[in-house]
Amino acid sequence: MKPKIIHERFPYRYVQKGLLEKNGKPDYRIQKFNEITRQYNDMYYLDSGLQLDACLEDFEYTKWLDPDPEVAAYANNHGDTVTSPYINT
Repeated sequence: MKPKIIHERFPYRYVQKGLLEKNGKPDYRIQKFNEITRQYNDMYYLDSGLQLDACLEDFEYTKWLDPDPEVAAYANNHGDTVTSPYINT
């Protein structure tokens, strides 16, 4: 079945590829463009429409789901640590 494209933001696109056999709910996926093959391949199978909404609202979340170790998500300029604003030091 040809995927129905919901949204595209290079190199990712969000698609619905039919319905799930188990429960009949939409089969949402994130596909990533492959520069070598020049095609989109399934990168991540989304759990629900709510997770799709989260991806569409927060592009950094999509990058966080990307298994490629070179893709940085939620990058900050302060290193890899986060300091609690509730603790006075």
